[in-house]
Amino acid sequence: MAVDPGWNWFEPPPPPPGDDARLALARTCARVFSGADGEQVLGHLTSLTVERCLGPDASDGALRALEGQRQLVHHILSLITRGRQGR
Repeated sequence: MAVDPGWNWFEPPPPPPGDDARLALARTCARVFSGADGEQVLGHLTSLTVERCLGPDASDGALRALEGQRQLVHHILSLITRGRQGR
């Protein structure tokens, strides 16, 4: 089995052809979070999750909860990017 030595495995796979529902949702997210209000909300969510650091005494549950929150924010950001790019 050939292994790709490059970094392209970090890239998300292309969406399936004809996936109109996902593209519509991505475009909706792009519209909802466009403008100053949307940027303010995204900045707030990012500061609460992605930029937050827990101390060395953080419990396993706290780490898992924060990671889930981070994943949700990154998913929203991914939808916004896809909606703006139209893919």
